[in-house]
Amino acid sequence: MEVVQQIDGWTVRLWWPEGPVRSGPRRITIEPADDAADGPASPGISTTTLRRIDLATAKAEAAETAPASGEVLNPLEVYGPAAGSLLGDEGVSTRYLAVLALIYARLAATGSQAFVPRIAKTLYRRPETVRDHLKAARRQGYLTTVGRRAGGDLTAKAQAVLDTIDFAALGAEPPTQ
Repeated sequence: MEVVQQIDGWTVRLWWPEGPVRSGPRRITIEPADDAADGPASPGISTTTLRRIDLATAKAEAAETAPASGEVLNPLEVYGPAAGSLLGDEGVSTRYLAVLALIYARLAATGSQAFVPRIAKTLYRRPETVRDHLKAARRQGYLTTVGRRAGGDLTAKAQAVLDTIDFAALGAEPPTQ
């Protein structure tokens, strides 16, 4: 969920993970506005610009459009059985890695804490095993890396694999973009 503010010659994007808005943004990016040629953006971001970011208004806007806490589906409940079925039937296949990457990316986006152990419990695997599988998903190009913290996004390669899976037959809803 993203709220955009225009401040002087800057575009400020404030981002919250999917789900109810309970605190400030998870990420803020500040870039020169498209129409800012050599105006206030040319010397760099000033403390005045930073002070003009209206966090309270942005949080209120995000909270208005965010789903209520009960509306957010737990990806483990939706996709965990699909990954479990694929694991039991195919082992660590490309389809399994793509579903695992989907679960991981969606949990990371919701701001969940310690979700690798939760994934492991759902899949009846040890957390170390799930971490190894996530590393394989990253190495094989199904999940991006986000610095030195949990998270990542699905890649087009992962989405292409997910598009071939009959989620209904595995007892889950098809993922949406």
